[in-house]
Amino acid sequence: MTALPRQAKLADLFRQAVVIPVLTIEKVEHAVPLAKALVAGGVRTLEVTLRTDAAVAAAKAIIAEVPDAIVGIGTILNPADLDRARALGAKFGISPGLTPELLNAGAASDLPFAPGIATASELMQALAAGFDVVKFFPAEQAGGIKALRALAGPFPHVRVCPTGGIGEANAAAWLAEPNVLCVGGSWLCPAADIRAGNWAGITAMCDSAMKSLKPA
Repeated sequence: MTALPRQAKLADLFRQAVVIPVLTIEKVEHAVPLAKALVAGGVRTLEVTLRTDAAVAAAKAIIAEVPDAIVGIGTILNPADLDRARALGAKFGISPGLTPELLNAGAASDLPFAPGIATASELMQALAAGFDVVKFFPAEQAGGIKALRALAGPFPHVRVCPTGGIGEANAAAWLAEPNVLCVGGSWLCPAADIRAGNWAGITAMCDSAMKSLKPA
């Protein structure tokens, strides 16, 4: 199947993002100050994961109160999650993996969506459904940059957002790969800093990262 038209839009969004922080928000009251701290540090594209009870309300609050943030929903596991992300007004969705049902729902939805892949077979399933922009997860644990380069051989046109095991020490190396659009990770917003309300520290980390990391 040819690539879905909205995949080009997703590729542009990811390319401009450079780094997408993966946010696991435990308390709704953390959502807006966290998003504001990230945006103040130059990190506008955010992935709010559906991993906590507060996630949906947190995403809704950020979308309503932090207009400069580009909010996506992560940890999309099924079609219902995808529908929930679209209803929230998310700009994109990301999954850690894929199922036939999720790929079909993603292809039928108008929400830009990146399914997760870790193997050539999974990537072939994603391509068959029209997805040539994918999440490579868990990136380091699934073989790291060597595995990504191996996948680039038979699939040179695929573009990737690797996530999992990526941090300050290796983000630049991943971004240097020609098939990488951006990287995802949680190192810009450590759980301890979120719990402590260390918003200035998060802003400083983001500012430093965005100045040091070159766009893919």
